[in-house]
Amino acid sequence: MNVKPIVAIEYCPKCGWMLRAAYMAQELLSTFTDEVHGVLLKPSETGGAYIITINEVVVFDRKEEGRFPEIKELKQIVRDVVSPDKSLGHSDKTS
Repeated sequence: MNVKPIVAIEYCPKCGWMLRAAYMAQELLSTFTDEVHGVLLKPSETGGAYIITINEVVVFDRKEEGRFPEIKELKQIVRDVVSPDKSLGHSDKTS
């Protein structure tokens, strides 16, 4: 049996980033309904954290990138890991 991946968004609650994390989780769940097991919202104990992982592998870290991901970019990152052949329609990369 093929186990679907879990996307986790670890965010700093003291920075007020819960709503941003919830919005991104909603977008990912809407786009990847059949491809992911779920999206976990994980309050961080580390100040300023905003880290997105897939099966515990970091795919985006706000501190390393110096910014938050755009939703289009995040969908592309997740798609490339969980379902590389999936079309994202207007959110897809332009070659």
